[in-house]
Amino acid sequence: MRIGNIELKNKLVLAPMAGITDLPFRLLCKEMGADLVFTEMVSAKGIYYGDENTKNLSQTDSKERPVAMQIFGSDPMIMANVVENYINHRDDIDIIDINMGCPAPKIVKNNDGCALMKDPELVREIIRNIVKVSKKPLTIKIRKGWDNESINGIEIAKIAEEEGVSAITVHGRTREMFYSGRADWDFIKEVKERVKIPVIGNGDIFEPEDGIRMLDYTKCDAIAIGRGSMGNPWIFRRIINLMEGKEDFLPTVEERIDMAIRHLEMACEYKGEIVGVKEMRKHITWYLKGMRDSNPVKNAINRMIDKEEIKETLLRYRDQNRN
Repeated sequence: MRIGNIELKNKLVLAPMAGITDLPFRLLCKEMGADLVFTEMVSAKGIYYGDENTKNLSQTDSKERPVAMQIFGSDPMIMANVVENYINHRDDIDIIDINMGCPAPKIVKNNDGCALMKDPELVREIIRNIVKVSKKPLTIKIRKGWDNESINGIEIAKIAEEEGVSAITVHGRTREMFYSGRADWDFIKEVKERVKIPVIGNGDIFEPEDGIRMLDYTKCDAIAIGRGSMGNPWIFRRIINLMEGKEDFLPTVEERIDMAIRHLEMACEYKGEIVGVKEMRKHITWYLKGMRDSNPVKNAINRMIDKEEIKETLLRYRDQNRN
């Protein structure tokens, strides 16, 4: 599969997730086999007006390439300006992605994210302005539509294809659904049948078999894994094993805890201990999910502010629960 001049080898993509797919997590998923990774979504206006925190979200590492930078916004001129004057000059960014799928109220209230799908002509204008100036492949991420009365994902996909987008990620839910219910793989399949550019399927890939089934059923060109990777970067390696006819595996308790500790170290190195510890609490909860007697450990860690104390707590818990 190719996205512009970027060739993907194994069809596995780490979906962008705000507050989750930061640099340390992307590096871990890349090690586990994710072929393409996306940054957290970055505000085009934030970049345009020089906000340092916004710029920090787009920091990358050479070991994670190819990497896509996802931007959000609704002003065609600002978005094109950011691409032309900021992203074009960054050799570490391989692909530009426009978020047209985020359902969060604080995003859609500004007509960004999935709110763009309510205005197909604005979508066309944004894409046209960016394609005109971009030196990198452009992709978009969409949903089925805003709600069940406005399912227009195919219309948006057609516009994207007409205006020069290189690939589309389709999440099989409406904005109204957020992440509830079941993702509509039939819709992903229909988008794939209606456009010639690559389609990346997204939604409800929680087990390795889900990834194989989505590829087989929808005939999409690749799959993007979001929530199924939280606390579980092994999902990429497990899907690769199934693709290659190898046996599936489950990470051991020891492996899961060791990965949590490594992730903690990387987060603190990248963001500093105060921020790193705070942001790792949710990740550690996901790593420990389903483990025996883990609730007291998770509750204790959620009150801790010292990295070493968290490590010691995890190591004690690991020693008590070796497989």
